[in-house]
Amino acid sequence: MAVSIGLLLPTREMVMGQNERNFAELIALARAAEKLSLDAVWVGDSILARPRFDPVTTLAAVAASTERIRIGSAVILSALRNPVVLANEMANVDLISRGRLILGLGTAARNEPNRREFESIGISFSDRIGIFDEGVDVMQRLWREPKVTYEGRHFKLDDVSLGLRPYGDGIPVWLSASEGRSLARVLQKGDGWLMLAANAEAFRQAWTQLRDMAAEAGRDVSDLGRAVYVTLDINHDASAAMARMRSFIEGYYGGAYEDLTRIHAVCAGSAETCAAWLQQFIDAGVNTLIVRFNQRDQTGQLQSFAEQVMPLLRS
Repeated sequence: MAVSIGLLLPTREMVMGQNERNFAELIALARAAEKLSLDAVWVGDSILARPRFDPVTTLAAVAASTERIRIGSAVILSALRNPVVLANEMANVDLISRGRLILGLGTAARNEPNRREFESIGISFSDRIGIFDEGVDVMQRLWREPKVTYEGRHFKLDDVSLGLRPYGDGIPVWLSASEGRSLARVLQKGDGWLMLAANAEAFRQAWTQLRDMAAEAGRDVSDLGRAVYVTLDINHDASAAMARMRSFIEGYYGGAYEDLTRIHAVCAGSAETCAAWLQQFIDAGVNTLIVRFNQRDQTGQLQSFAEQVMPLLRS
């Protein structure tokens, strides 16, 4: 499986004030990524904890403004949304894109900003995993079955059908996971897997665990989408790049850099340094790179990445 390389659009950074809140810049970046032969553009999600442009409407706008490039969410916190409504919205986006959508979903990490986000929207944070599981089941059935009757703890449907159906046979669903039960959920429900891995070895260990679980369950995962989310600062001045990276990560997540980089993958330095670092993830089994840039000059970083880093990567 060839490695897919995608750009995470700076929907949060614009709201943080790094850039003006100019939505046209996001569309221009998506078009530039398509022109530079990237495979996908992605968007994140958060309503209150880390505010940004809405992922559903942003994906729709990007879908209408591009022709070839895949569009995806990394990730939508689906438990914040009713699954019937979200299934309908994402079917609409998939139709606009003519089948280019990848729906990445996550449950939200256990921390105070996320808890406050859920509680402010009227959803129990402690129930989010159960809501998530049922919601994924409901959406997948609504996309593929003419009528759905469902009896769960959180959702009940009686002979329900969607008027809007996806462009093809359903929508690929990729689930965020790192260990244990979340990896098992990928095997049960997912077409792909997204992981926050601070380094290639962390991914390699999780991929080994997932393959072992798949072998026991009798599932073939050779064609499973396997994505990591990375942040780059491409600059020959490594010290300046590292200082900028520290400031960006601490400002984005609101914590100490040393703690955050135990979870989040970051690389600051020359194109050769970044390429060698990314290659470690590919060699560990990653087949989808979701790349975010920390600089204000997103277009310049994207061009440097496409022209200087991508040619050095091997599938």
